[in-house]
Amino acid sequence: MGALAVLFLQSAPAKADLRLCNKTPSRVGVAIGYKDKKVWTTEGWWNVPINSCETLVSGTLVSRYYYVYAVDYDHGGEWSGKYVMCTKDKMFTIEGTEDCVPRGFNRSGFFEVDTGEQTSWTIQLNEPAQQGAQHK
Repeated sequence: MGALAVLFLQSAPAKADLRLCNKTPSRVGVAIGYKDKKVWTTEGWWNVPINSCETLVSGTLVSRYYYVYAVDYDHGGEWSGKYVMCTKDKMFTIEGTEDCVPRGFNRSGFFEVDTGEQTSWTIQLNEPAQQGAQHK
């Protein structure tokens, strides 16, 4: 994988949701992780076309931190981080982040999104050359 990708976060006005906008020249697959009451849950995949947005969580955000893992379908590479959670190659909802491989899942590194306790948030995946971007 190894391709570098970037992330830019912004607070979103409008309706209360967690959204991800794909500003790259590739189709992107997205998985999220979050703590639902006392249980960690991961879900995927949202397929986000070039220059479009998808709602990952509908309604007012109830958690400050969400975790995201994304893959570039067209050019390879991924947006990842240090928070290891479980994923699958096909659509999934998985409870728990422990023992991924023994339970038949993949281990993937997610990056943290701190919404600052906003009720709505938009994550934008951008090209590395854009100003203000951070390499992941």
